[in-house]
Amino acid sequence: MEYILKKESVKRVIHHLNNFNKDLKVQILYDSARTAKDAATALNCEIGAIVKSLLLRTKTSFVLCLVSGDEKCSLNKVKKILIQKDVSMASADEVKDQTGFSIGGVSPIAHLNKTQILIDSSLSKYQKVYAAAGHPNAIFGISYEKLIKITEGKEEDIIL
Repeated sequence: MEYILKKESVKRVIHHLNNFNKDLKVQILYDSARTAKDAATALNCEIGAIVKSLLLRTKTSFVLCLVSGDEKCSLNKVKKILIQKDVSMASADEVKDQTGFSIGGVSPIAHLNKTQILIDSSLSKYQKVYAAAGHPNAIFGISYEKLIKITEGKEEDIIL
């Protein structure tokens, strides 16, 4: 499984983490972390401590919403925050083109293109949260406060 650390998408995340804080490390899971439930099982943690990275699109741009694994993102709340009429889930191709990651391994950091990030405040109840690191078997743990800093995200209420 160590070959995962050599994948370009994972190396981008490792580089970004190292530039931010050398103590933050990518961890390889032998079981897939493609879904929040899979990741929570593999890490033996609450599903809510898993960060779901959901790319949404508007008519002219993209926004990445980071939400707790046990919550659902509210498109209506995101529309109001962005002052947009139309907001929808990005397609798998759009996710890959915008972030450089495939669905199931979308990291909240190290995107190919600068993306606005909204972070749901419900994640703040966890001391440590876990996010994808560029591959379905790669994750990293981070505090909520550091997640806000490393992503330069805006804390919002964006869940149903």
